[in-house]
Amino acid sequence: MLTVDYDRLDVRPGMRVLDLGCGEGRHTFEAYRRGADVVALDLNVTDLATTRQWCAAMALEGEAPATASATTVQGNLLSLPFPDASFDRVIASEVLEHIPDDVTAIAELTRVLRPGGLAAVTVPRWLPERVCWALSDEYHANEGGHIRIYKEDELAGRLRDAGLTVTGNGFAHALHSPYWWLKCAIGDSAPTRAYHRLLVWDIVDKPVFTRVLEQALNPLIGKSVVIYLQKEEVLAGVGA
Repeated sequence: MLTVDYDRLDVRPGMRVLDLGCGEGRHTFEAYRRGADVVALDLNVTDLATTRQWCAAMALEGEAPATASATTVQGNLLSLPFPDASFDRVIASEVLEHIPDDVTAIAELTRVLRPGGLAAVTVPRWLPERVCWALSDEYHANEGGHIRIYKEDELAGRLRDAGLTVTGNGFAHALHSPYWWLKCAIGDSAPTRAYHRLLVWDIVDKPVFTRVLEQALNPLIGKSVVIYLQKEEVLAGVGA
């Protein structure tokens, strides 16, 4: 289940891609499949182990080009263990809403992206997230949970302040918003489990009807907002 549109991010073979806060690797896998040299970073060693296992399985099955690579790194977004300008593409999906010092995290993301490189940052969208917070404290008020709700223009402003240019946006996972509203309102009940089965069917089988329906609903209730960005090129001789 991808939140980022890899065609818009223009991920190509041979590129160095950093997946920040990779979790169990869903965005790492697609970049690897497209032939990139991917670095998956997270604090959680269990999630990193899962990412390694799946990438190894992909390699064995020939699902990624032999020239591609996928490595995992345990690290903190507030102090990335990489040199400046070391990645062609950076993905930070559903991460910043967990981090108290998001300004430093954004500065680090920008630092490791090469001039001219592209990035995609995704966070929960304001309206669906606000509904979840109103229905349940447990949804967000827990260790490692969501500590803020972003408005898109607020997040875009922080990214611009760090030296990134917004090139576009998108919305994703509209069909997932009602699931989280049900879960927050009535917990793990029969209706919630039934809706979850529908989501699994949608993800696995990708029926045309639900794919068209989600695309129609994404601008209204998409669970995530995606901001696409580019780091400004450094012009030779400017400021010399």
